[in-house]
Amino acid sequence: MKSLFTAFALLLLAIPHVAAHYRFTTLIVNGAATTPWQYVRQSNNSNSPITDVSSTNMRCNSGGANGGSTQTATVAAGATVGFKLDQAIFHAGVLNVYMTKVSNAATADGSTGWFKIYQVSAVTGGGTISWPTDNATQFTFKIPSSISAGQYLLRVEHIALHSAASTNGAQFYIRYFINPLSDLVPYSLSSCAQLNVTGGGSASPSTVKIPGVYSASDPGILINIYYPVPTSYKQPGPAVFTG
Repeated sequence: MKSLFTAFALLLLAIPHVAAHYRFTTLIVNGAATTPWQYVRQSNNSNSPITDVSSTNMRCNSGGANGGSTQTATVAAGATVGFKLDQAIFHAGVLNVYMTKVSNAATADGSTGWFKIYQVSAVTGGGTISWPTDNATQFTFKIPSSISAGQYLLRVEHIALHSAASTNGAQFYIRYFINPLSDLVPYSLSSCAQLNVTGGGSASPSTVKIPGVYSASDPGILINIYYPVPTSYKQPGPAVFTG
């Protein structure tokens, strides 16, 4: 049985991915999609994933260290925002959304402390594991109503785990990814949007640094999702701030 599952996993990895990419291109504000790249920083790695959790590219992807011509969207604390993709997610994985308060969203490099405001994890039980992010084309969530007014970076990442059984195998979709067939590691795609938050309160969430929040050996990053089927899953990163 083990050999059967192993062969099936290898078969999945061997399937060619033509145009194998998905990108978080568009900020959603109060239910309305804005123009692609208007408020989302565009990276310069058109065909490479982020696989090194110690890289500063984990913050806002390669080329996203500053805003360039990206605009800053004004939203109220407690408002519903989100990210829209250019095509549906097709890799098994999980989603995290972080914010960091900055003095100037247009020039901030993401070296300040981040707090998590939303996540979509795996679902386990009955001998199966499933991925609610599968086939999703957008995600929406609320800006915490208690955070203070000011400028922020809003960061989304999809951590693809279909080849995460080896170290540096998780692929971090911070914004953009194309899967090379030789890359049998987990990866992430992330994007950073620029926000000016109005209203709010005086909450001061606990923060983590990026890089630093993840280790390549974290159980939610270094994991074989095929065999044996995991009976539980630990979401990478800190708890969601719910203030």
